[in-house]
Amino acid sequence: MQKSLELYLEDLRSIVKARGLKHSAQRELILKTLFNASCHMTPEEIYHEVKKENPSIGLATVYRTLSFLEKVNFVSSISFGSNGKKYELNRGDHHDHMICIRCGKIIEFFDEELERLQEEIARKKGFKLSSHQMNMYGICQECQA
Repeated sequence: MQKSLELYLEDLRSIVKARGLKHSAQRELILKTLFNASCHMTPEEIYHEVKKENPSIGLATVYRTLSFLEKVNFVSSISFGSNGKKYELNRGDHHDHMICIRCGKIIEFFDEELERLQEEIARKKGFKLSSHQMNMYGICQECQA
């Protein structure tokens, strides 16, 4: 069962309070935007969305908030090198990514056999796996056409 937005917000408030930070409606708005997103978003895309609801928010606030949310494991990012990052809300369901190097499209997938192989490789190498993220880079079907 997926967490509701209200549960995410409650968890965020608890973390903010535990760290001695002030409550921020801007943090919550950014989290809400990611909760409602149907795809991975750049900081600029998030900024344009949150500005619709809070015109006074600044791009620097979005960047700082994303950094904080990633640090406390609410969001994860995919790096596009010099082209920046795209973010998604951590919903607790593990998945991997195929990323088109032409258009930037991100295709999420989960493969049980691949997961088993990754765990087996780690075990054979004497590596205690705590988490992982797999990103595969190539060219999507649309860009191949």
